[in-house]
Amino acid sequence: MVETVLLVGIVASIFVGFNIGGSSTGIAWGPAVGAGLLRKATAAGLMTVFVFLGGWTVGRNVMDTLSEGIITIEISLAAGVAVLFFIGLGILIANVFGVPVPTSMVTVGAIAGLGLATDTVNYAEIGRIVSWWVVTPIIGFWIGATVGRYVYPELNRRFEIRASEGPLLALDRGGSVPKPTLGPNTTIQELVGTCVVFVIGCYMAFSAGASNVPNAVAPLVSSGALDRNPAIIIATVAIGFGGFTIARRTMESVGSELSDIPLLAALVVMLTASTITTALSWAGIPISLVMASVMTIVGLGWGRATRPVTARQAIRGEADAELATGALKAEPDTPVTKIGEAEPNEVLDAGSLFNPRAVMKYISMWIIGPAMSTLLAYGFFVAVPFV
Repeated sequence: MVETVLLVGIVASIFVGFNIGGSSTGIAWGPAVGAGLLRKATAAGLMTVFVFLGGWTVGRNVMDTLSEGIITIEISLAAGVAVLFFIGLGILIANVFGVPVPTSMVTVGAIAGLGLATDTVNYAEIGRIVSWWVVTPIIGFWIGATVGRYVYPELNRRFEIRASEGPLLALDRGGSVPKPTLGPNTTIQELVGTCVVFVIGCYMAFSAGASNVPNAVAPLVSSGALDRNPAIIIATVAIGFGGFTIARRTMESVGSELSDIPLLAALVVMLTASTITTALSWAGIPISLVMASVMTIVGLGWGRATRPVTARQAIRGEADAELATGALKAEPDTPVTKIGEAEPNEVLDAGSLFNPRAVMKYISMWIIGPAMSTLLAYGFFVAVPFV
C-alpha cells in the first residue's frame, strides 16, 4: 500500500515539475530564443543542467523550509500526495488564465492549509515568508526604476545585441591546427553580447532550480518516503521534460502579453530577478521568480519613462512634461537627453511598453493562487483528517 501511494506521489511530483519546466524555461530563455541567439532544444538542455545545479545546492535550503518550517509536524506520505495535488491544481488554473503561476506561493499555501487543519502552523515562519512576498515586488520595482532612470539609456546606446546572418563562430583551417574564429558576419560586440545572454540565461535557470525544484518534491521529502538526492533528480528530469516539450510554445510567446521589451532590457530584468530569487532561496525563503521579474519590468519602464521630470515630481505624480511609456523600445541611436529635459519625438513615438491589465492580472494571481490553495487544502484536510 505504501509503495502504491509513493508511486502516486512521484507521478504527482513529475506532473508539477513538468508544468514548472514549461513556464520557467520560457521565462529564462524566451528572450534569447526570440532574438534568434539559440535554438529551443539548446535552451531546454541548458535549462535542465542549471536547474539541477540550483536545486542541488541552494534549493536544499528552500526544501528544508517547505519540509520542516511551515508546520510543526512531519507531512505524512498520503498528506504529501494531497498537497502535491493542490499544487498541481493551482498551476493548472493559472495556465487556464494564461498567467505564469507563482509556484512557491501556491506550495506554501497548500502546506499552510494542512497546518491550519491540524493546528500545527508555524506562524512565525509563515510571517517571515509572507513579509518577503510583500517586500520582493517593491525591491524589484525600485531596482528596475533606478536602472531605467539613470543607467539604461546610456547602456542601450553603448551595448546593443543583434543576431547577424550565418554562424556565430567558424573554424579557420588555414593552419596545421584548426582554430575557432568569428563567423562571416559576426562582430566582437555580437560575440560578447551573445556570451552575456548565455551567462544570464544560465544564471536565471540556476535561480529557477533553486526556487522551484523544492516545490515539486518537498511534500514527499518531508514524509521521509523519498530522500533529498533522488527527489532533486526526479524534479530536475520532470522540469527538463517540460522544457523540451510544452515550453517550446512558451518561449515563442513569452513577453507578448505582459510586455514587449528589447533583449537588453530583458537581460536587465533577468539579472535582477535571478539575483533577488537566488538570495532569498539561499535564506530558505520560498519565492516566485515570476514575481520579481514582473515588477522589475514595470519598474524599468517607469524609471525610463520619468526621465523628463525630477525624482520628486515622478514619485508624486506631478508631471508637466509628456512621458513616454514605451521609452525602453526606442532605437539605440536615439539621442539620450539629460534628466529633466523633454524626450525627442523618436522616444515619444516608441509605443506602449506593457499592458496594465496584464500586470493587474499577474498581481491578482499572486493573491488568488496561494489563498485558493490554502483554502482548498484546509477544507480537504478538515474533511479527511485521517490523511
